[in-house]
Amino acid sequence: MSNTRNAAGQILTPAFDASSYPLLTALKGPADLRKMPIEQLPALAAEIRRAIYDQVSKVGGHLAPNLGVVELSIALHYVFDFGHDRLLFDVGHQCYPHKLLTGRFGLLENLRTRQGMAGFPEPAESPYDLFRVGHAGTAISTAVGMARGDSLNKEGFDPAAKPDGRRVVAVIGDASIVNGVAMEGLNGAGVLKRQFLVVLNDNGMSISKPQGAMATYFDRFRLSQSYGQFKKQAKEALKKVPGGSVLKEAYHAAGEAAKSWFHTDKIEGGWFEHFGLVTVGPIDGHDIPTLIEFLREARDFDKPMVLHVKTVKGKGYEFAEKDTTRFHSPAAFTVTNPDGEMVKEGCRVEIKSEGRSFTAAIGDIMLETMDKDLRVVCATAAMPDGTGIAKPLAKFPDRSFDTGICESHAMDMMAGLAKTGWKPFFAVYSTFLQRAFDQAFQEVSLQGLAVRLLLDRAGLVGGDGAVHHGFCDIALLRTLPNAALLAPIDEPSLKASVEFMRNYDGGLSAVRYPRDVVSTRFADAACPPFELGKARCLTPEFAGDDAEMDVAILAFGTPAITAVEAAEKLHGVVRIGVWDARFAKPVDTALIASLVRRGIPILTLEDHSIIGGFGSAVVEAAAEMGLENAKITRHGLPDSWILQDSRAKQLAEVELDVPGLIRWISKAAGGPTEPSGEQIRAARASRAPRR
Repeated sequence: MSNTRNAAGQILTPAFDASSYPLLTALKGPADLRKMPIEQLPALAAEIRRAIYDQVSKVGGHLAPNLGVVELSIALHYVFDFGHDRLLFDVGHQCYPHKLLTGRFGLLENLRTRQGMAGFPEPAESPYDLFRVGHAGTAISTAVGMARGDSLNKEGFDPAAKPDGRRVVAVIGDASIVNGVAMEGLNGAGVLKRQFLVVLNDNGMSISKPQGAMATYFDRFRLSQSYGQFKKQAKEALKKVPGGSVLKEAYHAAGEAAKSWFHTDKIEGGWFEHFGLVTVGPIDGHDIPTLIEFLREARDFDKPMVLHVKTVKGKGYEFAEKDTTRFHSPAAFTVTNPDGEMVKEGCRVEIKSEGRSFTAAIGDIMLETMDKDLRVVCATAAMPDGTGIAKPLAKFPDRSFDTGICESHAMDMMAGLAKTGWKPFFAVYSTFLQRAFDQAFQEVSLQGLAVRLLLDRAGLVGGDGAVHHGFCDIALLRTLPNAALLAPIDEPSLKASVEFMRNYDGGLSAVRYPRDVVSTRFADAACPPFELGKARCLTPEFAGDDAEMDVAILAFGTPAITAVEAAEKLHGVVRIGVWDARFAKPVDTALIASLVRRGIPILTLEDHSIIGGFGSAVVEAAAEMGLENAKITRHGLPDSWILQDSRAKQLAEVELDVPGLIRWISKAAGGPTEPSGEQIRAARASRAPRR
């Protein structure tokens, strides 16, 4: 297979110095890997680890998860033929070694951009990537589906009838395994009557520390078993497993690996065995020969199996091993020793920052809110740093909760807290909110409970790409009766939105904000409090009911800042009023009615799907008031998938940057496609200084 292609089909060649990566450069795909002697594989692992580190340090990306699975990825591709067999990743942020092993070294230099390697599995890149994935808990269920499909197609592995049939492997982490969907998948896997391998990558860490009883179970297991117990259990288990004599020899050769086999109810209840899966491990996930021996046995085992693999997240770089949360998905960073010389270990790490983020802001705002109101509680689903809730967790441990990767559970827990008189705030990425919509519907909104959602990473998210875009939260949530949907434009308005939600008891409320830095454009201006269904005019000269203008912009969230910048460029050419909409539900019907009745064209803006979003709400409101909506133009994210790239480039692609908005403003105003350079220069020359 030719796999050194980007999503557009362009063949790319590595920019890395080939002499620094002789093994990786020569590797065109897994077939070449399987020709290598096992003794050479640790050197290949070192090259892969170094290539990932070198590129992620330059551009950002998922570092620690990938460093931790290098040897495991090599062993999987060494034993299985995933051009024929099935490999499915859970979440997918650990797929970089897999991609390098399947011929995509040439894409690495443009990691997480449109021209290079996606940060998650991407079928457009390679047939070795079966699904676009980015959410936790999905791999086992989709793998069960593929296993059943292959069996129905008479293509599945059967040691007697079809020894050359397809095998199925799902790789999942110890944090994802607690997800409800993963549990359902295990329940389905346990009844399969064929080969089916779940590789449990247990690194003792998720994005942050694993939470809940399942994490405690793994900890107890790691610490409680003596060597003698393992040996006894291994002896009994080997009698029941095909090829046990070979495996016994492998244990003998591996020494301590003998204590890694467990079976039935003797170990903490044999948790996986209750689902009908034979369980093996834990084994050392960085010992390539041992991994290969175990995987070879598992490859031909004709029953569902879990292989428990113990790995070190961030393996190979001391700073990443010690701070796995910070280096889960860092921005570009440099590593220096005290003298300033570039080194790779034992030194200070500096992660580049472009300014204060909305995430950092919400952390401080929640601290202040919880200080002020002792009835406020907050929760996150395994993302305390990613959502800003790390600070409340540290200061208010009794009123702050991390549920692990269990968004549905978290939402229902919030409902329970609201029912008992508390004011719960649930901080969650917009894309992960989708996992808990049923609970938001049934246990929150239907009950009339005031649960408050802090939706981080709303809209376009940059390098993580389509799997993480938060583009449908408005469409989902505005279907819920009495829901209040808010968006800030900057930090003061974010603080004001949280204050509104603290006091809003009419039902579910949610504030959405992007993965971006907060604007300081209106930092010196007074930020009025949020009033339900009322917009804020950002261009006071057009605020009056008798103000004349060529177009009115109603922008939901941070596109309002971009709209002000575009309006300034068109000052003297097009008369533009800009409103910070503040609410997508309820919208400001009085403002809409005033503008429509005066015949002023309206342009709605949002970092959300054009389908079902804020613009749709504006059009619907006009229709419900019996008003003409022909002069309402909606602009947002198109009805198509936006792939990985920087957020700035993605915004430009969908014309939500200043040049793009200029074109949309001119279109809405009924003027030329865009003003001439002469018009803009004349306008700038005549413009008085403005705040």
